[in-house]
Amino acid sequence: MPSLDKARQRMDSALEALRREFANVRTGKATPSLLDSVRVEAYGGKVPLNQVGTVAAPEPRLLTVTPWDKSLLKEIDRGLRESDLGLNPSNDGSIIRIPIPALTEERRKEFVKVLHKLAEEGRVAIRQARKDANDDVKARQKKEGLSEDDIRREQDKVQKLTDQYIAKVEEVLKHKEAEVMEV
Repeated sequence: MPSLDKARQRMDSALEALRREFANVRTGKATPSLLDSVRVEAYGGKVPLNQVGTVAAPEPRLLTVTPWDKSLLKEIDRGLRESDLGLNPSNDGSIIRIPIPALTEERRKEFVKVLHKLAEEGRVAIRQARKDANDDVKARQKKEGLSEDDIRREQDKVQKLTDQYIAKVEEVLKHKEAEVMEV
């Protein structure tokens, strides 16, 4: 059943992509993954922040960036300020401290809308994997002469798999939404 395995792999990757996207959405708590999207001008190009220093969360509302090369402090500071995360880093000459401000109720609701949009993109990717798997089954019918009952059984398996992954998306969304709305 290669089409079911391929669909499962695609659905897994869609779910993982969704989890990565959700990790970038601020919850009001300091998590190092919050800075994964930050790029820093270094070594002749833009590189991810975690490739030029160590990101840590020593307190619930504070992130620190300790650069491996102190000459990059200004570039790291600039990269953090230019990111669309709305952060205000402070540079003390050896480490950069980034206080994470508490989210307002309005801002939390905006983030929840973003989460719902990202979740819908994940659902669409899963449904696309289902469609492709069903198309594979139909193509195999023509090539291998599968019966209508065999096709229906395989399509039912693909649908059950799709339902499982959609439920996982809903579960991840519910968890992240609760995290964002937590005061």
